[in-house]
Amino acid sequence: MSGHSKWSTIKHKKAANDKKRGKIFTKIIKELTISAKLGGSDPDSNPRLRTAMIKAKEVNIPKDTIEKAIKKGAGELDSANYEEFAYEGYGPEGVAFLMEIMTDNKNRAASDVRSTMTKHGGNLGANGCVAFMFDKKGIIVFNKDVITEDKAMEIGIEAGAEDISVEDNSIEVITSVENFAKVLNAFDNLNIKHESAEITMLPNTYQEVPNDKIDKILALIDKLEDLDDIQNVYTNLQIPDDYNV
Repeated sequence: MSGHSKWSTIKHKKAANDKKRGKIFTKIIKELTISAKLGGSDPDSNPRLRTAMIKAKEVNIPKDTIEKAIKKGAGELDSANYEEFAYEGYGPEGVAFLMEIMTDNKNRAASDVRSTMTKHGGNLGANGCVAFMFDKKGIIVFNKDVITEDKAMEIGIEAGAEDISVEDNSIEVITSVENFAKVLNAFDNLNIKHESAEITMLPNTYQEVPNDKIDKILALIDKLEDLDDIQNVYTNLQIPDDYNV
């Protein structure tokens, strides 16, 4: 799991600047809206909405903004009609890219993604060309200051977690999608504060890349994440422990 953990560290550092935070706000608000549209406005019966609400609170999106996005999804307020789908392809050095799209203009999304991939040494592929390399999982991240690895293992496994990963100052609890809420509740009920909690796509195989090529791939990820229609970008990039974040 070290490749994923290293990428998590980089993502958190990349997300620290104001521009990136603004993009994150927009993407989470869209996720709140479509989650409520597809599964209803009650987070207790809509796990996807609950996860989006957790992410919204983690980045301090105001409560009234969260409520407004949910009302739009529930049909109580006017909202754009978003479509969801995925694009797949390869970046430099054969790294697999899986991109989750949420858009009100499919033609714009296709043009922007294809152009960005091409300009930065990548190319789009057919549906299914890389999706098999990823598994949908829940990830709950804790700082080592709030919990030990042994305690995280004890609580997590008892609640149904699949694995524990440790990287630098972070402990990651990996769950199935079905057990995500149950495992998260187990920690919440003990007032153990998490740094982040989300449903994500984890690679089941990693692509090793020379250190001097990693920046090029990270630059492509950065450009894709800047596109308004892209919700998430997943890769199977293996980031070595000696790579300087």
